[in-house]
Order: sequence, then C-alpha cells, then structure tokens
Amino acid sequence: MKSRPFDLVLLKTFVQVIDSRGFTAAAEALHLAQSTISAHVKRLESQIGTPLLEKGQRIPFPTPVGRKVLLHARRLLSQNALAWQDIFEPRIDGSVRLGIPDDYLVYMPTVLSEFERRFPDVELQVYCGLSVELLDQMQAKMLDLAITTRQPKSPGGEVLCQEQTVWVGAERLEIQRRQPLPLAVSKDGLCIFRQRGIDALKSAGIPWRIAYTSASLSGLTAAVRAGLAVTILTPSMVPSGLQILTSEHGMPTLPMTEIALHLQPEAETNEATRRLANGIRKYIHRSVS
Repeated sequence: MKSRPFDLVLLKTFVQVIDSRGFTAAAEALHLAQSTISAHVKRLESQIGTPLLEKGQRIPFPTPVGRKVLLHARRLLSQNALAWQDIFEPRIDGSVRLGIPDDYLVYMPTVLSEFERRFPDVELQVYCGLSVELLDQMQAKMLDLAITTRQPKSPGGEVLCQEQTVWVGAERLEIQRRQPLPLAVSKDGLCIFRQRGIDALKSAGIPWRIAYTSASLSGLTAAVRAGLAVTILTPSMVPSGLQILTSEHGMPTLPMTEIALHLQPEAETNEATRRLANGIRKYIHRSVS
C-alpha cells in the first residue's frame, strides 16, 4: 500500500475516543459534536482500510490494527506538540522536586518521561516516601509538589481522583484457614490503609494480627506473594500474581481513598513545577477514568 501522511486531527480524535472511553465524552473533551467525532473515526478507518474499533463494545476498544494506530498516533501527536513548543514556546529551565509514595509510581513512568522529553533543561528530582513524610517535607519547603494518599488531617491539597481500596492476597491463599488473619502493613501511624483495614476487620468481627510490617510497597507485596499475609492496595497498584479479595472470600468492604496533589503557594512555584503538575493531573485523570 502506498504511504501517505496521516491527518493529525483524525488521529487526535481517535486517541481521545479511547482515552475518554466513549464518543460522547470525547466530543465534550474536544468541544466537537458527537457526529463529528464519529465522522473523524470513520474517515480514519476509510484511509487505513480496516476497522479500528471492535464492534458491539459499550466502551470503545481498539482492534489489533487499532492498537498499532493508537501507539503511532500518540507518538505523532507528541512529536507535533514538541515541534510547536520548540518553535514558539519560551525555553523552560530550573528544578522541580517531586515527592511521591512508591505505591503511586505505577502512575508516573509515562508522565515523567514525557516531561523530561518536553523540558530537557529542567532538573527533575523525585523523592519517594510515605504520604505523612511527604506532607512534612512539603510544609518544610523541601519539596515543590507531592502526590499523596489523602490523610484525615491533610493540610489542603487538590483531590485528583478517588479509588476503591481492596484486600490483596496470593492467588491460592485460603483465607478461611488463616485465623487470625495475618496482615502485611506499614508501621502504625505511617499509612492510612493500615488503620482502615483494621477498622473494617473489627467491624466485621474478623480476628487479625500484624504479621509483617514494611515501609515499601515491594516489601509488602513480597510478603503477600509468599502467602505470609494479606495487604491493602488500590486496584491500580495490584501486581501480577496477586488477587483482589472480595466479600466472596469473606473479606469486608473497604472505603474509597483519595489521591491528592500538593503544591507550594503560587508565588513560590516556578513554571516547570506548574507544567509537571498539569501533566500529572491529566495523566491520573485518564489512568483511573
């Protein structure tokens, strides 16, 4: 087949349909009529010569060819944005100190690599720690921005999203045989998940014990993977090889948790920090929508 240039407008629409998980939401995001969104996708399919979306799906899902188009579309749109930025936008430099729990690093590789590509003159420093520690560092002006689990006494912060907290165990763990229930959690007072899990077990009348403590997600999941205990995560944090435990396993329901973004006051925030904050907002909204 003879190659020809892709229409970036059509590619942008296709990407938005996938990211918004629907034509209506994509139309709202792009400020276009829904009929225009549908027409753009049909034109792109006509140009490529094959369907890009699976038929009969409530949420648009790309076909095998659609997945290839989606991958290249993201690259082309990103390169287009970089070209415009290089030509017209003032160069941004400076430093940004970002704090994030290692639990939430699942959100970050894409947005951080994209940020470094767009702003190569910015010195990005990433610090991992528990949410309570990061909040202390924000108050001490040791960080420019931080992503945290919303704490009961959090000093402000912008809620980026809500996620359900869930029990997580090894794939073949038999809960009924583990009484009292062994828990893998952070140290007391350092993670809100610990207290929420204990409160839920107490309310359900399920005996429990602290079997393993660690300040890192990798430490907790290692204990869980070995079948030593269960832990509490959000669905996006659950690694392969572990399962979410529900009421069918005899586990009580856990409350929602909020992911918050904390920034220093506007007068103390440079342009690089504001750009990174915007990138994080967009990426997390898209990741959990």
